[in-house]
Parts: sequence; structure tokens; C-alpha cells
Amino acid sequence: MRYGRHMTTTYAVLSEGLEKRFGEVRALQGLDLAVAEGRVCGVLGPNGAGKTTAVRLLTTLLRPDAGSARVAGHDLVREPAAVRGAIGVTGQYASVDGDLTGRENLRLFAKLHRMRGPTGRTRADELLDRFGLTEAADRPTSTYSGGMRRRLDLAASLVTRPAVLFLDEPTTGLDPHSRNQIWETVRALKSEGTTVLLTTQYLEEADQLADDIVLVDHGRTAHTGSPAELKALIGSCAEVVVAHPDAMSGAAAVLDQLTGSEPAFDEERRAVGVVTTDPTLTLPRLVRELDAAGVPLLDASLRPPTLEDVFLRLTDRKELVT
Repeated sequence: MRYGRHMTTTYAVLSEGLEKRFGEVRALQGLDLAVAEGRVCGVLGPNGAGKTTAVRLLTTLLRPDAGSARVAGHDLVREPAAVRGAIGVTGQYASVDGDLTGRENLRLFAKLHRMRGPTGRTRADELLDRFGLTEAADRPTSTYSGGMRRRLDLAASLVTRPAVLFLDEPTTGLDPHSRNQIWETVRALKSEGTTVLLTTQYLEEADQLADDIVLVDHGRTAHTGSPAELKALIGSCAEVVVAHPDAMSGAAAVLDQLTGSEPAFDEERRAVGVVTTDPTLTLPRLVRELDAAGVPLLDASLRPPTLEDVFLRLTDRKELVT
């Protein structure tokens, strides 16, 4: 399938200048977004950044005030029904009916998508088997665990084999085993050619699954790139753990002198950290300078940044969008 084109890349989701107001609040202020076909794109942003509004627009739940977008080749404003027919959506909360069985839920979703008779029943059975729910298929979903309900919810979004799947916080509240099951499903969908737009508050999840990251802030696209490319923007992370609280200021002075960056403090751990792009900073050099300054060390480390480091550095905020 061929959707929107830009240069030599084919995009399943492409927006330009999307804007949305709620009264005096400008939730989106010209959002540009490009999600390449067959890839997993992680959308991250602080509280109030506009991430949730963007997803609601792209899934036709809201109408933009300005700008344009195409999803699976269809214009968001002129062809909303075609967009809805090409996408699947799994929200933060399970949309299944607790009074119905798993099988009944999936058959109901099939009927809503006009898949009647044997076609709908067969598709429901296929999805129950794929998501490991066959044994529980005829139990009310109110008896399902949280992980089972999330898997059923994801199965419901795949009834029509969507070209583009929107996953909004798909593993919130799940235990590690259930989370890994969802991760494996996302990877399998990607291998089958499905484009996935993932919003998550778990930065490890975005790091594990996303080919590309879009960091949204103040209603605009602030940064884009692969996880590795975004990590390269901020260099490396140095951290020093001192023997007693009074030594934290001395450690901070050394880190500031070496890197020119403002240190961050963790009083509980007696740790001082800094992010630096200086390629000449090495762990032996850091330890020598700390020793020369008389800083009593318990530990010192120099490591590549995590996606959480990137998020906090590039947004300069502490909260994630939920």
C-alpha cells in the first residue's frame, strides 16, 4: 500500500501544522508528524504537551482547527469514515464489556465492523487463539485478569486488520509478564507490516519498541529521531555518590568545572549527576579530579544516556503524559 509521500519515504501518518484550541487553551500549535509505513513510532511528551489531543485528532475523535493530515492515505477532514475504516485504536482503558464473554465481545466488534456470519465468528476465533485466550473465551470478561483484558482489548482493535494501529498507554497497570506479552504482539504486528503509533509513559517501553520517537512539547514537535539518535544529542551521563551529604557541593563543583553543565542532586542517595556532550570526559579523569578536590567517594560512573535522561533534558520537566 502507498499512502502519503515525502521525498523517498512512504508515510502512513503525515500531518502538517495541526492546530486545536479548547477555549483560550492552544493544545496544538502547528504539530508536524510523520510516521513511516511499517514502523513503530513512539510519541512522548510532558503533561499538557498536546500528545493526547494529537492522537484524538488523528483517530477522528476531534476535528482540527487548522492544518492537514493524512492517515493510511485518507484525508483526516474530508474522509473521516475512510480513516476510521483503516485504523485500530486501543485506549488507556479496556473497552470490552465485562458482562459479555471474550468470544461475545470479539463477535460484537466484528458485527460493528459489518463482518457478519461465519466471517466474523472465524475472525473472533483467530484472535482468541492468537492472544492466548481460547481457554477463557466463554467466561465473562469481568473474571479476566488485567493482562487478559488488555490482550482482549488489543484483539478487538485488530478485528479488521488495520493498516495503522494507535496504542495509547497499552501496558498501564500490567505486571512484567503481561507487559512482555503486549510487547511481543507489537513486534509481531510490525513484522506483518502494520504501522504502530504508540503513546506511553514507560520510557523503557518506547526504547524497546519504537523505531522512531517524536517528542511533543507545547503543542509542537520538539524533537524527532530514533532512540539512538536522540540519546546522541545529549552525550553521556556522569554520576557521583559521596560518602556524606556535606560532600555533595564539592562533587557538584568538580562536575560543573569539568563539563560546564548544571549538576542535579539526589539528596536521598547522596548522588550528584550531570549530562555532558564533552567527548574528553572519561571515568579515570573524573575520579582523579574528585580525588584531587578531596571529595570522599562511594561510587562514580559514566554511562550512555537512557531515554528518560533524554526526556528530562530535552523537555526540562519531571512529569510524563498519562
